[in-house]
Amino acid sequence: MANEHTSSTPRTRLPRHVAVIMDGNGRWAKQRHLPRFAGHRSGLESVRSMVKLSLQHGIEALTLFAFSSENWRRPKEEVGLLMNLFMTALDKEVDKLHKNGIRLRILGDIDAFSPELQRRIADAEALTRNNTALTLAVAVNYGGRWDITQAARAMARAVAAGEIQPEDITPAALGARLVLSELPEPDLFIRTGGEQRISNFLLWQLAYTELYFTTMLWPEFREAGFEAALDSFSSRQRRFGKTGDQVEQEGA
Repeated sequence: MANEHTSSTPRTRLPRHVAVIMDGNGRWAKQRHLPRFAGHRSGLESVRSMVKLSLQHGIEALTLFAFSSENWRRPKEEVGLLMNLFMTALDKEVDKLHKNGIRLRILGDIDAFSPELQRRIADAEALTRNNTALTLAVAVNYGGRWDITQAARAMARAVAAGEIQPEDITPAALGARLVLSELPEPDLFIRTGGEQRISNFLLWQLAYTELYFTTMLWPEFREAGFEAALDSFSSRQRRFGKTGDQVEQEGA
């Protein structure tokens, strides 16, 4: 359920890692009789807002689902415009990210991209690699099933090479081979646009994540929307399989 109001109760905690599906760009544009691409362009302002607010709140990581492995099914013109927008955003934003101490990570199967885009991705990641203020992870040509499959393949190769035994394949070992293994798992998942599903995003990593859905379209999701999501997160009791009484006793 979405929680659109902002609580007046002081927050007791904030998430270390926030993951977001940025949904509703096309519908936002359609409501204004604009081409779908105008919504994607406007959505960049919401990205900038989320990055700024994450820095202000001391959040360690922000992961954004920008382009899924299923999005190749969209019209070719829209896909091409999205790729161009991605390259333009890399060129314009990476220096700003670096100056603010933000590390950029690109998640997904980038082999499908042009050599030029792959080069720009590598350059941006190299420039920001040692930054520690915030990790901004952008999932492009990413799918949760792809992520788990590539980790399983890596373990299978290790078994075939005699490096590990089959009994060494544990949840922890497989998790260490996922693309976000160096970050804490997301504490808070946000999806804008009114849909209430996770759409093949971080399937493994969202196992114990608090889910937050809002009807706001992504270009509308700015400070007020993010603060409401943080309020909702702070009001929840995270049990991880324990009882509520156990959690309260441990926090006493």
